[in-house]
Amino acid sequence: MPTVKVTTVGNSVGIILPKELLERLRINKGDVLHVTETPKGVELTPYDEEFAQQMEVAEKVMRQDRDVLRKLAE
Repeated sequence: MPTVKVTTVGNSVGIILPKELLERLRINKGDVLHVTETPKGVELTPYDEEFAQQMEVAEKVMRQDRDVLRKLAE
């Protein structure tokens, strides 16, 4: 896996991803990435807006119906 250097990007700080990594992730300039903290570090994956919306709905249902879901799990 390639290494990247933290650098200044305008008034912010960022990293430059190598072309090979962009191709492997199938991402392009302007795409949005989802960042997940893992026990081993940070995981970057392409952001899927439709999936994110579905997860938002699922989390809302789980919050609202947590007692029912708890009973079903027994």
